[in-house]
Amino acid sequence: MRRGKRMAAMVMVLLAGALYGGPAAGAEGTVKMGVAGAHSGDLASYGIPTVKAAELVVQNINARGGVLGKPVELVVEDDQCKTEVAVNVATKLLTEDVSVVLGHICSGPCKASLGIYATKGVILMSPSATNTDLTKSGQHGNFFRTIAPDDAQARTQVDFCLNELKAGKIAIVHDKGDYGKGLAVFAKGFLENDDRGELVLFEGITPGAVDYSAVINKVKRTRADVLLYGGFHPEASKLVQQMRRKKMKTIFISDDGVKDITFIKVAGRYAEGVYATGPTDTTGNPLAIAAIEAHRKAYGSDPGAFYLNAYAAATALLEGIQIAGSTDYEAVSKALRSNYFDTPLGHISFDQRGDAIGVGFAVFQVKDGQYVEVN
Repeated sequence: MRRGKRMAAMVMVLLAGALYGGPAAGAEGTVKMGVAGAHSGDLASYGIPTVKAAELVVQNINARGGVLGKPVELVVEDDQCKTEVAVNVATKLLTEDVSVVLGHICSGPCKASLGIYATKGVILMSPSATNTDLTKSGQHGNFFRTIAPDDAQARTQVDFCLNELKAGKIAIVHDKGDYGKGLAVFAKGFLENDDRGELVLFEGITPGAVDYSAVINKVKRTRADVLLYGGFHPEASKLVQQMRRKKMKTIFISDDGVKDITFIKVAGRYAEGVYATGPTDTTGNPLAIAAIEAHRKAYGSDPGAFYLNAYAAATALLEGIQIAGSTDYEAVSKALRSNYFDTPLGHISFDQRGDAIGVGFAVFQVKDGQYVEVN
């Protein structure tokens, strides 16, 4: 997808009645939903599945009469998972008069743009931004997400290291970002408060570097049983490759920023055996089965990372507007917090902070070239 290009998906199939018994179809205008995320660059594999999820949800809703008797229009913007770009994207989406925004994909862009959306009373719902402070800081009430926060993810990682892997020594490395370091700090805290394991290294790396031998040598000298990495797949693949080429058998475990097919493709044979946490597998859910099949039919491939989370978010946002009876910020916020929504993730709602009720993390391992849930 070309950088900065805005895509609009509009299916105008207007039937006699609106979705869920709302106002009659044919009302003037559209309900605009922004979709913001990384659609180009190294992290595009995280953002593009959200665009496709939004397109399919909107097609279904528009075919049933739209929302509030109006067709839904998507306004898609690429932030490349960069905070400075995200600020511009947020400003542009507001000039397009979007009612709600699906995104951003990365935690840093969410943090950078939340205040901008708040000035116009626009809800931002992310399928993938896990930074805990996004909800628990209480700074902005316009943020929601369909993924559990990093304190829950870090707890899952540390428990797995201690309970299942029986790790005595754990090294923690992170990418210094809002997401990666935030996750690592939680893992560090949980580990330091548990006498079953020893933290032997806590260090940051610079994203985009070619050689990580300096930090890898530090990990090797600690004789760590596990290297827990907080960050994204480009750096994780380099770390794993360089570790294995040094004949290190240290177990590698990472996060949902690495639980992506792109990591496996880039890391190649060195990806085998790697662990990563990610959203609990709900692919057996009938709505998930239908959503995945719709993707295959429309795009000729299996969906990518956070697709089901994005499908759930798009569904909740648009149903929330319908239940509220308007696009008013307070009304939609109340609808999201006081109703349950049937989604590919299950029957979910949102607490007062905007965190999804009924979602969680699991541990996956690369086996025969694909991630398999193991815990």
